[in-house]
Amino acid sequence: MNTINIKKGDTAVVISGKEKGKQAKVLRVEPAKNKVVLEGTNMLTKHKKPKNQTTPGGIIKQEGSLDASNVMVVCPKCSKATRVGHKIEDGKKARICKKCGATL
Repeated sequence: MNTINIKKGDTAVVISGKEKGKQAKVLRVEPAKNKVVLEGTNMLTKHKKPKNQTTPGGIIKQEGSLDASNVMVVCPKCSKATRVGHKIEDGKKARICKKCGATL
């Protein structure tokens, strides 16, 4: 199983598919399924049934998951889509930008 180098809270850009070019914040990561959910991308419509009189039903828009291979992390320093490298700094493993070397 591959590891995902994307973490919750990162800014990421979609590199392929119908949402190509969109840049958004990562809301959720599912490593077991190799999926990520980005804010405002891959919007799905869900038809929700009302549970009782106080909670209304209706059509709800929500984000769908994307495959992690179709998403790249955006470096906060150089603001470019980049591959993620790893480096040991102060005894801890840190993620670094492959383009500028900044810590992610």
